Amino acid sequence: MARSPHIGTLREQSLHAQLKDWLAQPGDVTEQQVDGYQIDILREDLLIEIQTGNFSALKIKLGRLLEHRRVLLVHPIPETKWILRQTKRGRTLVRRKSPKRGRIEHLFDELLRIPRLAAHPNFSLLILLTQQEEIWRNDGQGSWRRGHWSIFDKRLLKVLSSKQFDHPSDYLGLLPAQLPNPFTHKELAAALKAPVWLSTRMSYCLRKMGCVESIGKQGRTLLLSQKMPLIQSA
Repeated sequence: MARSPHIGTLREQSLHAQLKDWLAQPGDVTEQQVDGYQIDILREDLLIEIQTGNFSALKIKLGRLLEHRRVLLVHPIPETKWILRQTKRGRTLVRRKSPKRGRIEHLFDELLRIPRLAAHPNFSLLILLTQQEEIWRNDGQGSWRRGHWSIFDKRLLKVLSSKQFDHPSDYLGLLPAQLPNPFTHKELAAALKAPVWLSTRMSYCLRKMGCVESIGKQGRTLLLSQKMPLIQSA
């Protein structure tokens, strides 16, 4: 039976519930109150929080929990996404594959909201690359960017891969092996084969986490250098 979305969780509800089921292990306790906060999964002394959207919403909660608790934040990135368009009443009109493709470096789109918390010794981040489906409904109440279609729900189709970051230095494994040291935002973007806005967000987070530092400028461009030994991804 389909779950009824609750106020304030409409867009995340199905995806969030499916990820909780996917993560659950024997002995886990779900929806547990810890230090006055609702926790998605309690695994012995580890708090597991699933966040499918904006990390800003967790900033205060994480800041308080990390003082005395270990927290694993789980975030899905849709490597592949399908858009299912429906009428206002839920009748399917068309389903198409989105041209946008997610990649693991997109974690910095959200991490830039909590980079200092991400460097906390009690914090870990688990990124899941997924296949997802978004249900759009033609109710006239959505963003103008979508032609006022609302995102009614998000669904998990498949978890393709995962990567966990337990220490700030782990994020350095995302820097390409061919990247010079020191480097600029443009050089990082070229090595990643990604737009400069993504390399800028990545380097911002790495600086706030103490992984790289600014050592001056090359012309008008910021020059960055690694502060920790490079740990390449497997």
